[in-house]
Amino acid sequence: MDPYDDDDDQVYMQQEDSWDRDLLLDPAWEKQQRKTFTAWCNSHLRKAGTQIDNIEEDFRDGLKLMLLLEVISGERLAKPERGKMRVHKISNVNKALDFIAGKGVKLVSIGAEEIVDGNAKMTLGMIWTIILRFAIQDISVEETSAKEGLLLWCQRKTAPYKNVNIQNFHI
Repeated sequence: MDPYDDDDDQVYMQQEDSWDRDLLLDPAWEKQQRKTFTAWCNSHLRKAGTQIDNIEEDFRDGLKLMLLLEVISGERLAKPERGKMRVHKISNVNKALDFIAGKGVKLVSIGAEEIVDGNAKMTLGMIWTIILRFAIQDISVEETSAKEGLLLWCQRKTAPYKNVNIQNFHI
């Protein structure tokens, strides 16, 4: 096999895509994502004197999502709508999504309606995108990629634990 053959790259990408798809459909993986992403959000929201308990419920009105983005970016977002109607919630989530898009982040298939409706997979996907943009992208050691940066971050965070040795993201 020629390592530079485009057909080999396509097969590799198909295998990686199917692995990711299988992993995303795993309920245990989704539960772990919820727990990890909730902890990450709370580590930032506590700076503003609040927190979330349920990641797909607590961002539905857009208020805590906007606050999270303000805390992690250090910037002010547009003034939120204070109404309780669906239209107000969608407006707030759209303000947050517009802010993210304004940072050059592409939110593929993630819309305000899915977040307002409490769609768990879309909400987790949105939070992962936020983590990539505002936490992982800022890690740079000799021009590492975001994935390498995430691995480095995981290694640093788990260094104090004796029986933890993260070398890659495979199970």
